Amino acid sequence: ENLHHFESQVKDFKDYVEMWIHEVKIPLSSLTLTVHNHKDKFTKSALLQMKKIDDYLEQILYYTRSENASKDYCINKISLNKCVNSVLLRNKDYLLESDIVLSVSDIDYKVYSDSKWLEFILNQIINNSIKYRREDVDSFIKIYCLSSNDSVTLILEDNGVGISEFDLPRVFDKTFTGSNGRNNVKSTGMGLFIVKNLCAKLGHKIIIDSVSGEYTKVFITISKNEFYDVLK
Repeated sequence: ENLHHFESQVKDFKDYVEMWIHEVKIPLSSLTLTVHNHKDKFTKSALLQMKKIDDYLEQILYYTRSENASKDYCINKISLNKCVNSVLLRNKDYLLESDIVLSVSDIDYKVYSDSKWLEFILNQIINNSIKYRREDVDSFIKIYCLSSNDSVTLILEDNGVGISEFDLPRVFDKTFTGSNGRNNVKSTGMGLFIVKNLCAKLGHKIIIDSVSGEYTKVFITISKNEFYDVLK
């Protein structure tokens, strides 16, 4: 009985957090729209800072969802191309401000996922690519797919600072920031932890390959078929 009461309290708290985040995002969206419509009166930095606030709110929102035992997602057949383009549009100003060359090819596939959850996952990965870009090279992000009979592997590749061989096995650990995070005070160490949890719930497989000072590649394998483990 005490355990049931505790679980009920936790659920109520998570529901309150979600409600609070949605309430905060309403005026933030309005403020962002105002800045967009009056760019002559605001710097690009103001818009980017508001985007970062929105991204941190999303991290909190999806953290509570990933920790919730209830099924808070809906898996449908979705357009991978549409999902990727939605995330890129959201990050357009951030990409332009960071002077990153973007290359997108061969992503016109239908897969089974939750579009909102997948967009959050992709947003976290792209944000990391931008945040950890190198200053001594022409930065790029490449997005492309490898397809098999029953799945599609979406690959996001950048030529940023990379991840050290020592840090790589721990990048999905909760609050782990590694050497890159220690050199970047804005890192929370929560993004990839949440991404890993969401992928697990959706039945997607995620792997990261990286060489420090050279590149990072993120591989997300998603089913093309309706009947796979997460739906059983």
